[in-house]
This record gives sequence, C-alpha cells and structure tokens, in this order.
Amino acid sequence: MSAFDRYAPFIQDFIYNNSWESLRSIQVAAAEAIFDTDENVLLTASTASGKTEAAFFPILSEFWENPPASVGAIYIGPLKALINDQFQRLQPLCEEAGIPVWHWHGDVSSSHKAKMLKHPGGILQITPESLEALLFHKHALVPRLFCDLRYVVIDEVHSLLRGDRGGQALCLIERLARMAQVNPRRIGLSATIGDPARAGAFLASGTGRACIIPRFEEPRKIWRLSMEHFYNSGPQASERGLNSQGSVQLADVLSVERVDACDDRSLPGSTHDANASQDQTEDVTVLNAEEHTLLAPTDVAPQQADPGIGYIFERTRGRKCLVFVNSREEAEAVCSVLRSYCEARHEPDRFLIHHGNLSASYREAAEDIMRDDEQTQTTVTTATLELGIDIGRLERAFQIDAPFTVSSFLQRMGRTGRRDDPPEMHFVMREEQPEPRAMMPETVPWKLLQGIALVQLYREEKWVEPPALDRLPYSLLYHQVMSTLASCGELSPAELAQRVLTLSYFHRVSAEDLRELLYHLIETDHIEQTETGGLIVGIAGERVANSYKFYAVFQENEEFTVRCESAELGTIVNPPPAGERIAIAGHCWLVEEVDWKRHLVFCSQVKGRVPAYFGDCAGDIHTRVLERMKQALEEHQAYPYLLGNARARLAQARRVAENAGITGRLGRPLINLGGSTWALFPWLGSYAFLTLERLLKIKCAKELGLKKLDPSRPYFMMLTMSADEQTFYEVVASEAEADFDPIELVYDSEVPYFDKYDEMLPAHLVRKGFAEGVLDIEGMRRRVLGWRET
Repeated sequence: MSAFDRYAPFIQDFIYNNSWESLRSIQVAAAEAIFDTDENVLLTASTASGKTEAAFFPILSEFWENPPASVGAIYIGPLKALINDQFQRLQPLCEEAGIPVWHWHGDVSSSHKAKMLKHPGGILQITPESLEALLFHKHALVPRLFCDLRYVVIDEVHSLLRGDRGGQALCLIERLARMAQVNPRRIGLSATIGDPARAGAFLASGTGRACIIPRFEEPRKIWRLSMEHFYNSGPQASERGLNSQGSVQLADVLSVERVDACDDRSLPGSTHDANASQDQTEDVTVLNAEEHTLLAPTDVAPQQADPGIGYIFERTRGRKCLVFVNSREEAEAVCSVLRSYCEARHEPDRFLIHHGNLSASYREAAEDIMRDDEQTQTTVTTATLELGIDIGRLERAFQIDAPFTVSSFLQRMGRTGRRDDPPEMHFVMREEQPEPRAMMPETVPWKLLQGIALVQLYREEKWVEPPALDRLPYSLLYHQVMSTLASCGELSPAELAQRVLTLSYFHRVSAEDLRELLYHLIETDHIEQTETGGLIVGIAGERVANSYKFYAVFQENEEFTVRCESAELGTIVNPPPAGERIAIAGHCWLVEEVDWKRHLVFCSQVKGRVPAYFGDCAGDIHTRVLERMKQALEEHQAYPYLLGNARARLAQARRVAENAGITGRLGRPLINLGGSTWALFPWLGSYAFLTLERLLKIKCAKELGLKKLDPSRPYFMMLTMSADEQTFYEVVASEAEADFDPIELVYDSEVPYFDKYDEMLPAHLVRKGFAEGVLDIEGMRRRVLGWRET
C-alpha cells in the first residue's frame, strides 16, 4: 500500500485540492518510518522540502483512526513566530477532521489556553520556555493533559543542538514523560544537520528507542550564488590592476543535486566517522549565466554612497528581498542607511527591519508585509528570519559579510527559492582600506575567506557543523533543580538527585557535582533544608523562580554601561571577563573590571580588532572553517561565484600570504614581522583558539619571554617575545602534550560566567564547566603537536 493510500481521507482530499501531482520523496520515506516502525525519526532535507507535512500526515492519519484520549502530539518550535506560522498551516487542515490544534506561548490569549486545559486533545504547539512554564504551574494537571501523548515533534532541531536551550527541551520532554507515564516517539526536523548520527542519538536519548534517519533522494536543485567585495572607500580591488584578466567575472549558477541522506552506518551507536555520515556529496556543475540575469541594477544609489550598501540598494528595488547581517546593531545601521538613500533619491521607503529586540507587533507587521505578494519591500534582518517562518515568495537574499557557520549560510539561502524558484544569495563583503603601515595579518580579507570557506565546504564535502553535545551544563543543572523543587514541593536530597541526575542531558554531571551545588544553594538561600532533611525553594530562590524570566535558559539582553575613566562609551550585552577585549565606539578596548551588580564595564583603549565575543553562540566558528580558509589562500582555484572585486581581492591576499610565508611549500604558522614582533596563524576554531591563547599566556609566557599577546579571534595573534621560531614550537608543544588539569587554563581569580545561571553556582563549578566543557584542549593539542612534527 502506498503512502498516499495510508493517509486519512481528509489528508488525501487536501492533497487533491492543492493539486499535488505526487508526494515528495521525504514524505514517502517519513510515512514508511512512522507507519511501519515504533522508533524515533530524524528527517533531514533542504528548506521548503515538505518536512512538516512529512511528519504530520502520518500522525494525523493515526489520530483520525484512533483519536488520543489527551494531547496526542506536542510540536516544539524554537520561535513564537514559527509556532504561529505552523498553527495557521495545520489548523485549517485539522479543523475539518475534528482534530484540535492548540498553540501556547506568551502571546496566546488566556482563553485559548483555558480551552486546552479543559478539553486536552490533538496537537499542542509550544516553545521550550512555555513548556517549562506549563510544567511549573500546571504540574498536577500533567497526567491528565498528556496521558495518551504519542509523539513529540521538534522543528528546526539543529537550532537546539547548541547551548542549554536544547538541553532544556530534552529535560522537559523526559520530565513530562515520567509525570504522565508515557514514552512518546520523537520526530526531529531540520534542513542543516552536520552529523545526523549524533543528532539522532541526542534526539533519542532517554527513550529506550533507536532513531531512524530515512534515506531518500531529493530533486535536483539550482543555486544562484555570487560573492562581491567592496572597500568602504577609495578604489576597489579590481581597479588596482590586481586582476590579470581585467574584466568583471560573471556570476554563475551552481547546479546542486542531493543524493542519499545517509547509509546504515550512520545510525546511532555506530562507530562510523562523523563526517562520513554526510557521504551524499554534491553533484555540482557550473553553468554559465549572464550577470544581468541575476544582478542587473534597478535603481541608482546616491553619489558618495557606501559602495557595498549602495550595491544592495541598486539591486533590491522592485524585488522582495532579505538582507542578512550578523548583529542587531548592524541591522539598525544598514536599514538606516538604506532608508536614507531612499530619502536622498526622493523615493518611498522600501525597507523593513526584523530582529529579536523589536516588539512582537513590529516583527509581525514586517512578516505580514513580506507575505503579501503585491509588496516588493526588502527586509534587513538577523538570524530571526533564518528559520522556517513562511514569509512568502522571496526572490533573493543578500548577506553582508560572512555568517559564522555553514548551517547559517544554508538556512539563509534557503529562505529564497520557495515555490519552485531557485535559491538565490549574493554575498557583499565589506572591508576598510588597510592602513599604509598596517601589519600583514591586518591586510588579509578574513570575511571574504570565511565566506568562500562556508560555500566550498558544502559544495565539496556537504559538510555542516556537527552538534556540540559534550558540555558540562551546570547552569542548566541549577535551573532544572529549582524548577523541579518549585513544581514538586519538598523532596529529599536522594529524591531530587534521582529526578535530576537521571535526565540524559546530565550524563557528564556527577553526584559529587550535584552535592556541591546543593550545599552552595543552601548557603545562599536559594534552597532551604527543612527540619526533616527535605529540600524546598529558599527565599532567594523564590525571587528567581517566580520571575517570568526564569523559564528561559538563554541569556537575557541585559545592558552594561561601558566606561573609560570618566567617559561613558555606550552599552553592551554579555560582557566578557576581565582581560578580554570588546569593540565599541569604533575602537578596541581591554576590559579591566566588570561590576555585575551595578552593570558597569571599566576598560582602556588598545590597538587591534576583535570579532563578536566568543560567549555569543552565533560567533562560534568551527576549526574546519578556519582550515578551509587557509586552503582558499593556498590553492589557485578560481571559484565561479566570485565577481570582479572579490576575485581581485582574493588574488592579492594569496600573493601576500605566499610572500609572507604562511602559505606555499615552506608555509608556516608563525612569521616574524620585524624584531621581536611575530604573527601566529593557528587556523583553529573559536574555542580551540581561545585555549591556545590561554596556554601561551599561562604556561608558556616565561620560557618564551612573552611580553604581549593581542588576539584577533579566531584568525591570528600578534606576539611580542624574545624566543625564536623553533623555540616557540618546542615550548608550546611541550606544554600542550603535558598531562595538565584543564582548570589550570583558567586564571587564578577568574570566574568566567558563560551561561545565564552561572552566577548562582559555586565558583569551582563555573571554573570547571568552562575548563572542561568550553575550552577545546584536544583540538588545540592536535594542532600544536602537528607544528612540531612538521
């Protein structure tokens, strides 16, 4: 019997009424996995491939034949907007079948929630934070609400594999299942999973079931892709005679074919190599495409316009576009400039803005305009529009500078090309003109190399960042301890440990770790011990747990005022610890002290440049990306999507790198810039780079005669030292291969607050979590020992 024949009649009618000629391959594969097995399922396919229907058609068919006695399926989405969107998609389909669909988050009316509590059934769509609040406040109702829960569908599961939010979702699912005495199947949906086997094992943890990752073939796809480079002022790279061909390279269309999603070796528990689970390499051919078919200007920017922003302005009029940037601050700045160009040209404003600090009503108004097919406005946005919200037929996307991950690149490009049009993305790399006396590392176009690396890693290897699942989540441990006590009431220490430490996400947390935490929480009045020895929430803990902010485990955007002596520079969020660097007011500053109580940061001005602080999840760049950036400098390949300026700038960078000795036959990571000044190019990801930086400062400084170390994470370090090159390699390798305690790479007085509730933890656990769960010692060690061997 075919998948279509097994669907419920109302779903068959839906398919006929929408003129579907056939089911997509993912829908057929998902139907087999869900109908024919009792296992968990991970569905990975490109954006707009029909993953939501693939998961819900079999579930709804089962509910049609055998209605659940309670909520039968929970849909967990990372964004309220995504839940609202999915509610609008599912509710009309389910209404005629009598299957209720509920959505539950902070913007949903209390009357809608009350109806669900009174008549539980069908599908509940919810965010992790709202599910936390539901278990917190409706603890006694959980068995009735979910006694026949059969499925938990987690959308955009890749977004929950980084940081505590995914761990929170996993803990909540396990806690709910225990309270309701059910064991629902889990179905994960994602367009960008770097290691399906590990992600599937994460999805299945605690269920006693395996995870099936269906194999299927997706239809051939076309990518429209280009990458251009602009200096913010002065002549462009192609105008300096650096491009030997002397003409602008035309953008090319990349034809992309995806084949099998995985083979049997990539199932959970396999010892198969993580990267090999992505064996479905791209069949990429390069087709000629005239530039005017992709990027013909439809407007003229004002004279003296910023070259990169003007380039975008001229190619968005009359089209519905997205412009992705990498920060809220940049989104505000870019949108303001684009709007000023409209004003200068006496044109109506045609630009919108969308990011996480805007109100819900403002964001939703922008989304409504984007869905309107009659509107042709362009939206400047951050990662808030990366995920699968339906925002209509978008014609093209621009990306200013490179995103941090392959995953983000794919998600952002996948926002266009829906409704059978090819995805279309155009990178705009912006760079200040190097100063005449700038040091060699500062003349490298790092963002251009990063963009090339992201594209090439997916084109050549279909590589996407693997999930990060090995942290020591002490901040989340505090949160789940407090949530459990607040919802359950008094528990003995043994009962609390049984409920919390058995949650699969805490597999690296020991009983001794929990004991240390509980003693500390008793001392700080977050927990109180009763006369009978039981534990309840204490006075200080009540203030935390009773706040509406408690349900979220990600950092709030609390602003800190930055001061240099008596001058106020502005505000930042998530300040780094003392000794690190920040960028504000157009300069680089060294953090001298952080006053957490008064929300003040004291600093002094230093030279250099810094990227986004490493504590921000979005700024985490994988070592594989840095390695591919190095390869882009070394090889002579001409990437077909590079336009004239970008190609000329890359040629210049390659020539400079080879002349400096960091590439070529005798290329090395450490080069002398004159006298005792050196530049180190580790080609390591964010956390391995940070680990090497600390190794040099803490363990190697004395032997190297290290006087100064200025990092530009994660690209290069500037060193002032008395040691020669060979001594450097020998000393660093010797210290790296020594059997040292990771805590030795944390400064003596440092308590590196990294996650939301780290402030509530004993200092020892914060330091241990940072040293053993954040720093990448093994990645650093492999690189350093390789230097000595070569």
